[in-house]
Amino acid sequence: MFKRIIFLVIVLLSLPQVKAQKKNQRKTIKTTRTNNAPKIDGLLNDKVWKNSEVITDFVIFRPANGELVSSKYQTTVKVLYDDDAVYISSQMNDPDPTGIPKEFAVRDNSSQADFFLVTINPNDDGQNPFEFIVQSTGNQLDAKISNGNEDFDWSAVWESAVSTDEKGWNVEMKIPYRALRFANRPVQSWGFNFHRRLENLNEQHTWTHIDNSVGRWTQYDGLITDFRNIKPPTRLNLYPYASATTNTFQGNTDFDWSVGMDIKYGLTENFTLDATLIPDFSQVGFDNVELNLGPFEQQFREQRQFFTEGTELFNKGNLFYSRRIGGAPIDQFSDERKNDGEFKDNIKINDEVENYPEKVTMLNAIKVSGRTKNGLGIGIFNAVTEKTTALVKRTEQTINGLDTVSVESNYKTILSPFTNYNILVLDQQFNQNSTISLINTNVTRDGRFRDANVTALDWHLETKDNKWNADGFVKMSNISDDLNNPNTGYTFDNSFGYGLGHWRGEIGYTFENKDYNPNDLGILFSNDQQTLYMNGGWRTLQPTKKFNWYEFYFYSRANFQHFSGIYTSTDLRIGMKAQTRNRFTFGGNINYETENKDFFEPRQGTTSGIYFLQPERKNINGWISTNSQKKLELNSDAYYSNYENNPKKEYGFSIAPRYRFTNKFSLQYQIEFNKTNNDQGYVTEDEGNIIFGFRDRKNYTNTISSKYSFSTNSSLSLSFRHYWGAVNYNSYANLLTNGKLYKNSDYMGSDVNFNSWNLDLNYIWQFAPGSQLIAFYRNSIFNEDTNSNLNFFKNLDNLFEQSQRHTFSVRFVYFIDYKKLKNIF
Repeated sequence: MFKRIIFLVIVLLSLPQVKAQKKNQRKTIKTTRTNNAPKIDGLLNDKVWKNSEVITDFVIFRPANGELVSSKYQTTVKVLYDDDAVYISSQMNDPDPTGIPKEFAVRDNSSQADFFLVTINPNDDGQNPFEFIVQSTGNQLDAKISNGNEDFDWSAVWESAVSTDEKGWNVEMKIPYRALRFANRPVQSWGFNFHRRLENLNEQHTWTHIDNSVGRWTQYDGLITDFRNIKPPTRLNLYPYASATTNTFQGNTDFDWSVGMDIKYGLTENFTLDATLIPDFSQVGFDNVELNLGPFEQQFREQRQFFTEGTELFNKGNLFYSRRIGGAPIDQFSDERKNDGEFKDNIKINDEVENYPEKVTMLNAIKVSGRTKNGLGIGIFNAVTEKTTALVKRTEQTINGLDTVSVESNYKTILSPFTNYNILVLDQQFNQNSTISLINTNVTRDGRFRDANVTALDWHLETKDNKWNADGFVKMSNISDDLNNPNTGYTFDNSFGYGLGHWRGEIGYTFENKDYNPNDLGILFSNDQQTLYMNGGWRTLQPTKKFNWYEFYFYSRANFQHFSGIYTSTDLRIGMKAQTRNRFTFGGNINYETENKDFFEPRQGTTSGIYFLQPERKNINGWISTNSQKKLELNSDAYYSNYENNPKKEYGFSIAPRYRFTNKFSLQYQIEFNKTNNDQGYVTEDEGNIIFGFRDRKNYTNTISSKYSFSTNSSLSLSFRHYWGAVNYNSYANLLTNGKLYKNSDYMGSDVNFNSWNLDLNYIWQFAPGSQLIAFYRNSIFNEDTNSNLNFFKNLDNLFEQSQRHTFSVRFVYFIDYKKLKNIF
């Protein structure tokens, strides 16, 4: 198989090669060195701008593609540089300057406002530019781009200002060299493109034409030449912080404080060290916790800035789930692990942990990442967590004369040992569209606890004309555990795809064997599977009389168990989505899945041969989104599922209106409801039987989010979520060897009533570039009991009988640039 794959890749890469943008067709200008830096005030009256070459003749990028912009909305740009920074000015014509949308937002948050965007690619590789955005309000956003994907968690410190006059609006920008990565060469040419968004017209304009029928948008940069005698600066930025937190629960108040620092240091002209010393996660947002009755863990979004910023390289191969670091320790005392006989040391069946810890403390973490001028990306990540212990209560039965008595005792145990997490990534890019990556993750735990290692080779290869591609990976995991012999697992995926003009398509094969397990540092819900898959689609490239765009798509999968080769199911999807000229967006799809041999729901291990026969499913769903330019915007979706020859039924909907009261204040509410009648799922094991339940499930989720922006540097925001999940069991059944259920009248279980309530109130003030003061308040309540028959309002009354947790925190972060500090002293 591998020889065939290699042969096909060679054939693909040998096809006629024409780059998405021919070099001799590129727009090219010379930049101008200045000895007098312009004042960044948004007014384009500095003399230094007069001698700079004019960049203009913008074209429409979307919805129409390739048309020259009319003079009424034309844009002009100028670029200067000196020893410290690149300076950019733009004058954007608009016949109605007073009507330019200007909804306020704070740093790195977008809003309903026009914007000016510049991408800068010092290596001119067509894949990894830096992106800087200024909205018509003056708000800043920035991102690091890789293969067309924007990472807005990346942040730099730079300057900008805007103004409005009778011609339209203007912007000035100063991008310090510390915000970029470039080689130390005497004469340089950099890839540039400029974008302008016009909300009222629903248009985006660009300096160089981006052909939406082929390639990625980053492959169409223009070229700005003649950067002379500029040198990469010493890139040392310090972010010292101080925080104080109070936490009140059940009448007890705890106070905590912390001081620490984050460091960014340029090791070379292309590589950066990020380190966090004494990390502080006191103001992390709440997780959207839900009642989970399935066989797999719930995955949560990462909200800690250190793990979201600049992680593009570390996410290669999908082996890094950062919530593993500093999350709750593995529950060695759970009933499931006890039933499986997974005992560590002297743990016994009646041992129970007192006050199980919610997290493991992270001591420190570092990242080293960058990319050479030849396209080789190198990433090294390392984090250390401390040893976490807990008090365990043991209850033992002893004989005292003729009586059996219970004797309690306590002992301390290690729940999570001192642990080191490590990632190494080598990522070679070439041809402006292709990459091959080698990734290794390693988790080393002190003492008797298990160690884990995963290695992957990941590839995305395209012909130079961007028409054909091969995409895939091969990965191997190795786990060393005292309880099990070291085992090795592996997985493989490869697909061949086509993409040119209106059509896109892909066909491939993937599998994970029964021992593949990357979950010590990654996340995988299920292994021991193999799938043949195919997907494709057709899309418009230009707007029509009634639509800005529309597209159709489909996919199909044939699924098998890998261990036995048993066919398990086939699923199909056909769908479409579109946007009208009035910016009403809608879509939907129809799904079908055959009867499915589910080896995961019984919780017996996939090699046991025990499965549950999920019924044949037919599903339809759709969604709408109204014009976001209007004060009132509505997003909504709904679905319905029917199961063949089975009483199970599913349906649900969500409605999310958002109203913009002013350019400074907006409010959004969302209600989501899901109902399943006669759901069938695993409950427990009893007297050698695997017990399933017939149950009615309902979920309500209410969320509110609002913000008031005092300015682009100061805002107050509210985030609220109440989740209610209720389960009523109607009857119980034993799972038979043929995957079907047989009624069990003897087993008696309990209903489930699950509530999670969170409210966050945040005030953010950016009092200086890169520096913030954040005041944070949280109210949280959690409850789980058996009162599932309560109506909505009585359930709320029941919830508020529980103890509430109140958290208040203040955090101060200050940005220090080494170069400025050096100049001062």
